[in-house]
Amino acid sequence: MNEIEDGQLEGALSPESALPAGPCIDAHLHIDLYAAEEREPLLEKAFAEGVAAVVTVSMHLQSSVVNREIALRYVGRVHPAYGFHPEQPIPAEAELDELFAWIRLRHAAGERFAIGEVGLPYYTRTEAEEARVGVSFDEKPYLELLERFAALAAELDRPIVLHAVYEDADKACDILEKHGVRKVHFHWFNGSANTVRRMAASGYMVSVTPDIAYEEEIQRLVEQYPLDQLMVETDGPWPFEGPYASQPTRPAMAADAAGHIAAIKEQPARRVAEILLANTLRFYGII
Repeated sequence: MNEIEDGQLEGALSPESALPAGPCIDAHLHIDLYAAEEREPLLEKAFAEGVAAVVTVSMHLQSSVVNREIALRYVGRVHPAYGFHPEQPIPAEAELDELFAWIRLRHAAGERFAIGEVGLPYYTRTEAEEARVGVSFDEKPYLELLERFAALAAELDRPIVLHAVYEDADKACDILEKHGVRKVHFHWFNGSANTVRRMAASGYMVSVTPDIAYEEEIQRLVEQYPLDQLMVETDGPWPFEGPYASQPTRPAMAADAAGHIAAIKEQPARRVAEILLANTLRFYGII
């Protein structure tokens, strides 16, 4: 990434300078991880606060079923993604087969959805290796599962939502390129300058969370990444620090991330918000 002196972006990225500039889409939300009684009020409040839509990603089959039911109640405003989150043990083959068969049924029915959240277990792997020095983590089942999801996304021509950071992003890119996946979204991404250039050149999308307000690594990523390949997200209910400490995460916080992107890109906040909104609508085919 481009060299930036420590503190260079301070001031431009104060909470006051990142006020919501217009409608946004929360491009990565775990609505099913909120308590059941919180989901509908959370979405209604989000839409009242100017959130145009949310993309709800799934953890596994049961999560996918819940997200589909919610999406059917909010057609055009809740766009579901179905998959298996990699930061958990790989289930039995029969359970995975059931998930893939279920996704194929949704495709055959002509429903709108993406593939996700899928990827590689960076945090599980690194924590396991730190806990057991000298013992390697068996990543093969996760790589094989990502291969399977990538092949499915290519076959069905569906967007795919990736959880793949640092060196795992390069492994994911290898798999995506092998299968010719066209519509790729890396959420809450961190990685090397070479990987960032590779992703940008491939036309992959990256979404940014409200932690852009206080994480210099994310600020540098946004400085380098093309504006027409950026989106905003919250990854709710994941909590944030800095100006958001102790606040429950809600979709409207994605608009704050848009404001910070505008400050970094030194462009009018409303124009940037419109570009980010158009990027997400186009990528996910939300109508």
